[in-house]
Amino acid sequence: MLVARAQGVFYTGGGAWALLRPHSFERYFGPQRVKQEQDWLVKTVSGLLVSCGWSQIRTCTTAECLVQARRIGVGTALTLLAIDLVYVPAGKVRRSHALDAVIEAGWLVAWWRCRGSRVWQRDA
Repeated sequence: MLVARAQGVFYTGGGAWALLRPHSFERYFGPQRVKQEQDWLVKTVSGLLVSCGWSQIRTCTTAECLVQARRIGVGTALTLLAIDLVYVPAGKVRRSHALDAVIEAGWLVAWWRCRGSRVWQRDA
């Protein structure tokens, strides 16, 4: 439950940051190369992160809900980690995305460490 809520706060906050303060977000992660054409993509990903994060924050404590929160958390972290691992070395995004890769890997480790709990064994 703690991992789901913590990851939810992280994703909701990060997604909201990009939506509400795009100039601040771009100062850290870099401006889009084709700004006007990619604005929709940043907003779409940010909205999806807010949605995933909010779902995790609102997770109930039943085993079924926690399994679903894990699926959302692991799937989102794997997706973002893969993007970071491809585009940082290729020089397509700023190196600041490497920090995001470390954070996403951390979420995966946190979920992996929870897997021994009886609650998670339903999804094995």
